[in-house]
Amino acid sequence: MRRVSFYLVQTGIFVGFATLAMPSCLRAQGDVEKIYKTNCVLCHAADGSGNSTSGKALRAKDLASSEVQKQSDAELTEVIVKGKGKMPAFEKKLKPDDIKQLVAYVRALPTKRK
Repeated sequence: MRRVSFYLVQTGIFVGFATLAMPSCLRAQGDVEKIYKTNCVLCHAADGSGNSTSGKALRAKDLASSEVQKQSDAELTEVIVKGKGKMPAFEKKLKPDDIKQLVAYVRALPTKRK
């Protein structure tokens, strides 16, 4: 009986450490999805297509389109920071690291649709 308890304790400790040591990139992915949903989904839709009601009215860009994807990271960052056309600036609302993560998220949108 003690042996079983010992193995259960070891397993519990291992699971606890594995959870704490979860790669930060997995946690960051959840964070950037939350940032996207909070700030971008209204116009760009969940899939980045711009097919939301607001997005259609404002003619929001399809973030997976070649027009958007061919822009450099610096150009995408500037659009997020300064805004463009009817898109508001997020310079004061988002941290630089959040903006960097959003650019990476936008880069991944074409692969998410396939």
